[in-house]
Amino acid sequence: MVGNRFVRLNEQHRDSVAFFIDGKPAEGLVGDTLLVALLNAVGHVRHAEFGDSTRAGFCLMGACQDCWVEAQNGERLRACTTPLTPGLNIKTEKSGLEWLKTAS
Repeated sequence: MVGNRFVRLNEQHRDSVAFFIDGKPAEGLVGDTLLVALLNAVGHVRHAEFGDSTRAGFCLMGACQDCWVEAQNGERLRACTTPLTPGLNIKTEKSGLEWLKTAS
C-alpha cells in the first residue's frame, strides 16, 4: 500500500472520537466526516467490490457513489456526508459490501 495521500494539515487540536474499522479501534476528530476519518486512519474508504484495489472516494462532496460504506449493523452510509460518531463500526471488506453488487 502506498502511504496515506490524505494528510490533516490544520485543526489538529479538536477532541478525538473513537470508532472502529472492521472491528479494529480507530480515531478521528470531532467534526470529521466519516470519509475524512477513514482516509486519515487507513488511507482508503473501502475495498473495491471487484478486484483487489481499494477505494478512496471520488468527488468528496456527495455527488458520486464511490464512498458508500456499510456499518456493522447493516446500515448503508455515504462516508463523505456522514458525520463521524463515537463507537461507529464500519466494514471495509468485500464481504461486507454485497449490497453494492445488487444496488440499483
